[in-house]
Formats: sequence, C-alpha cells, structure tokens
Amino acid sequence: MYRFLLHVTYAYGLPICKPLEQEIKRRGYEVKWFSEMEQSSCLLRNSGDLLLTPQDVIDYEPHIVLSATNIVPDFFPGIKVQIFHGFSINKRAAEKGHFRVRGFFDLYCTQGPSTTIPFQNIANELGYFEAVETGWPKVDPLFPVIPTQNQRPCILVSSTFTPKLSLAHSDAFIAELKRLMERDNFDWMITMHPLMDKDRANKFRALENTNVKFKDTTDLIPLFKQADLMIADTTSAIAEFLLQAKPVVTFNNNKPDNHLIDIHEPEQLEAAIQKGLAHPEDLINHIKQFIAETHPYDDGQSSARVIDACLVFLRKDKQHLKRKPFNILRKLKIRQKYKLFSFRSYNKPITVK
Repeated sequence: MYRFLLHVTYAYGLPICKPLEQEIKRRGYEVKWFSEMEQSSCLLRNSGDLLLTPQDVIDYEPHIVLSATNIVPDFFPGIKVQIFHGFSINKRAAEKGHFRVRGFFDLYCTQGPSTTIPFQNIANELGYFEAVETGWPKVDPLFPVIPTQNQRPCILVSSTFTPKLSLAHSDAFIAELKRLMERDNFDWMITMHPLMDKDRANKFRALENTNVKFKDTTDLIPLFKQADLMIADTTSAIAEFLLQAKPVVTFNNNKPDNHLIDIHEPEQLEAAIQKGLAHPEDLINHIKQFIAETHPYDDGQSSARVIDACLVFLRKDKQHLKRKPFNILRKLKIRQKYKLFSFRSYNKPITVK
C-alpha cells in the first residue's frame, strides 16, 4: 500500500489538498497530513491523520509527499511533488514568483499550458526534476459549473494581503464600495486573505448589513459558485473565479489583460460592474482564452491526474535525473527551524515498483 503525505503551511493549503485526500482514500491508499503552522494544525487535529513533528513524518516513511508550499524538508522520505498554492497571476517577477525553482522538488504537477511549458523548459535545462500537466486539485469541487439562480446579482469582493497590491488598503475604494452596498440592489459577499492586516479586514467587517455578508473562510469554492461577478485586485483567487467564465472587475491589477475589467479610480467601479454583468461577447471570449491557457480542465478530475502522475513517476526508472542542488544554507535553515539536525538528505527521487 502506498503512503502519501499532504504538506501544507497556512490554512489556505487545506482546500488545495482536501480533494487529493479524498482521491487517495478512494483508491485505498494511506494518507497523513503535516502542517508547519499552528493555525492549520488546529483544523486538522481532530481528523486523526495529522503528524505532529518532522520525526513523525520520517517514521511514517511516505512514498509520496504532496506539497502546497514553496519548500519541503529534504530529509522527508519519498518523492517530493509540488502542487502549488495558487495560480501564476504576476504578483512578482517570474524568477521570484510562480516559476522560481528552489531545488527541493522531484515532480511539478502543473495547472495548464501557461505553466506547463515554462516548467518543462526549466526541467530540461536543470535536469533534476520533471513537470507533468495535471490541472489543479483545489478547483475540482468547482466543476461542473452550474449557472447561478440568484434573484438579483451577487457580487464577491476579494483582496490579497500585500499592501501595495491590495484594494483593502485604499480607503477611497472602501468608501465607494460602502456607497454602492447601501443601495441594496445587489447581494454582496466579502472575503479577505487570511494574512490580511486585522485592522484592514475589520474595515470590511464593518460594511456588513442585510445584503452584505463577511465570509471568514479559506474555502472559497462555495462563494465562487454563488457569485455572479467578482471585484478584486491582484489576488490569485481571480484565476480560480474566472474558470467559471464569470467576469472579474479588478482595481489596479498588477498586469491587467483583456480577460479582466481593470479600473484605476474608485468612481469607475459602478460602470465596471454594469459592464461585467452584461457579459459582453468580447470579454467572455477573452475569458475563455484565458481558461484554455491557464486551466483547460473542467471535469473535476485534476486530483486523479495528480495521483496518476505521482504513481507513474514513483514507479519509473529515474536514472536520467541529476542530483538536486546541495542547497546547504537552505537545508541548514530548515533543520534550525524544526530543531532536527538530520544528516539524511534525499537528493535523488526514490523508485518503488
């Protein structure tokens, strides 16, 4: 029986890995969790499947480690698989963001052509990992996309936590939202990134009334399904919402494109909402092109493809792969973080038939 480990840090990693957990259990394999943060550990503690320490992970001896983090401890047994904690939405330069390779993973399970091609090129250049396109497990519950049955439009407001990219850090934008919300002609939902500054988040909590609800959750899929339109900034949730072919209005998006309705002044918001709710043909066509490039899978089976890719990789001959970089300083920092000074480092992926 194969043993899997789901490796997360913050609570937003839980809905990424939950569909994978379900698929692993459906196949009859063993699965455990390991979290680096107390917040997410608390949410998992009652499940009975949480490993509390790095030594517990070592003793468990997973065959496959599925990680929704940027770095995974090199002394964990098993092949290390990157499943990502979001889409590439150009928050940072490519070499510092989504496409930054840190030398810890053996396999990258990519979301669509826009990430597969760059990662396969990097894999060919570096030679110590492989990249396989699978789709992203987190959005499995998003499908099939079912048209909303709202009596009036429902609008979801979402924001990233980075101050220079966040609409939540614009008091003028918040004031315009408040003005529109008081009209009571739409239903509104508000959700903030879990790392959002508390004072900023409280400004949005204060907007709650009979038609405005603040949703304190990291599981955004139910909100995406309910909403007809999203208002956002440069949050990675934009890409997830767009997979439904629903419009998104962005405020000072970092790299706007034709699949978004991007505005730069708060007073432009009302007209942008009306444009989005009208579903202009050119906008919808641009959104569909974005979907084809970003995540062309609408079957809800990305988790199954990830598990299939992992098992193929685990069983195959991997002698062609080079040893991973030494990464001495990073490996030392990991050992200091966990207070576990192991000399063991898995620099080449294991093979298990």
